Amino acid sequence: MTATQEPPAPGTAAGTGPGTAAGTGPATTPNQPLTIAQLAELAGVSTATVSKVVNGRSEVAPETRALVEELIREHGYRRQRRRDSPAALVELVFHALEGDYPIEIIKGVERVAQEHELALVLSQLRHHHVPGRSWIEGVMRRRPTGVIAVFSSLTDAQCHQLASRDIPLVLLDPSGEPGHQVPSVGAGNWNGGLSATRHLLQLGHRRIGIITGPDYALSSRARLDGYRAALDMAGVPIDPDLICSGDFLIEGGLAQAHRLLRLPDPPTAIFACNDGQATGVYGAAYERGLRIPDDLSVIGFDDLPPMRWAIPPLTTIRQPLTEMAAAATRMLVALTHGEPVPQNRIELATELVVRGSTAPYGR
Repeated sequence: MTATQEPPAPGTAAGTGPGTAAGTGPATTPNQPLTIAQLAELAGVSTATVSKVVNGRSEVAPETRALVEELIREHGYRRQRRRDSPAALVELVFHALEGDYPIEIIKGVERVAQEHELALVLSQLRHHHVPGRSWIEGVMRRRPTGVIAVFSSLTDAQCHQLASRDIPLVLLDPSGEPGHQVPSVGAGNWNGGLSATRHLLQLGHRRIGIITGPDYALSSRARLDGYRAALDMAGVPIDPDLICSGDFLIEGGLAQAHRLLRLPDPPTAIFACNDGQATGVYGAAYERGLRIPDDLSVIGFDDLPPMRWAIPPLTTIRQPLTEMAAAATRMLVALTHGEPVPQNRIELATELVVRGSTAPYGR
């Protein structure tokens, strides 16, 4: 029998939970986190096995790992500070490393990290928005100063694993509702959706299509709500045919723009909920022989640097990605120093940037 599949400690009664038999539990102070040795005694395994679980090593049986993690959740874990000091690293995890969006984030994180002599580690989830076990185990092995998760969400168990190892976590542009227990930084997505739609309304457009992001994305839902609010305040009926569910990808923008432009009464303007999808709208307009903005006005969301060089330059909503990333990193540094953050949720303002892709209706 290996060290990772050890028999219960002598005297541990079956069915009563680890360390519940009289006289078998380690001496602990109430509400005091446990050491590796105390956790090992409660679990009925060796200290080496508990150490492997704590440090994210893979050679532990799943049942044993689950037992130790449950004990850590129940009792807490007291780190041995001398041996477990964190590495001077910021772990930055993306759902995907594609396009210009990650570059703007990296710029902001690196700027603040350098001020505090912290290096940067990048990882990606290959288009998944919840990390798998291999990622969380890798983080525990690396023991970074802290983790910034971009457009992702961690499970409650993963959040607890990081917290029990004193690894702070900050969510940046979270894909779902971040909750109150995890600090997060985002943008004014509702206001951005409102401003984009109002701009098109002020230009005289009434048939305004929208290509949202994925339904699970908090930012996508907020931008759509802003669009609906602007139409409602202007007294313009909301036409469900003009609302397309996108995926924040260029290809999705292309496909959904073709769907909108095939309608019997097509839109005269399209609000793409990110710049990538706006690029797809440009492609669909070109393929259908439409001129932007003479035949179709287009507005995006993000203000990524290449879009100012599009033909015509893209009108868009500026999302301050670099500033958001810097704010998230400052929050992380404060947490590593044991300082309270002024607020758990920071939301930076968005801004309308008018360029050449929008024009008055019927000009």
